[in-house]
Amino acid sequence: MSRIDFFNDPEAPRANSIRVAVSAVVRDDAGRLLLIHRTDNSRHSIPGGGLEIGETPVQAVVREVKEETGIDVVVTGLVGVFSNPDHVIAYDDGEVRQEFSVCFRADPIGGALRPSAESKAVEWVAPDELAARDIHPSIRLRIDRGLEYRAEPYYA
Repeated sequence: MSRIDFFNDPEAPRANSIRVAVSAVVRDDAGRLLLIHRTDNSRHSIPGGGLEIGETPVQAVVREVKEETGIDVVVTGLVGVFSNPDHVIAYDDGEVRQEFSVCFRADPIGGALRPSAESKAVEWVAPDELAARDIHPSIRLRIDRGLEYRAEPYYA
């Protein structure tokens, strides 16, 4: 299913749903960031997805990272809660979802890079290479907060 992200756009459609999502800022020993190249909007992103019934947010993010990238992770902290009503995602089935994502910091502990149905490419990227990637501003905010290693989580 394709999607269009609207961010601080007065012409954006009005949200008609909200769903809890999770994402992760994952860095390897060299300090590189785990990125996917999404299939639904062709942008680069950190791995993540929806919380399913019966799982905790931590279980969901571990599952989502593995599904989208092939990498096993352990969650090491909370980056923040990102829920900006001015960021909505319009899907081709008519759903317009308000962003609500809990973003974690995680370390890789195994697995091997591989794309999935949701990621046409997966790679480790140095932070100084991020500017050359097409990354949505809301995802870039999560990345920037995740790279800061603040003591207090970010809330929006």
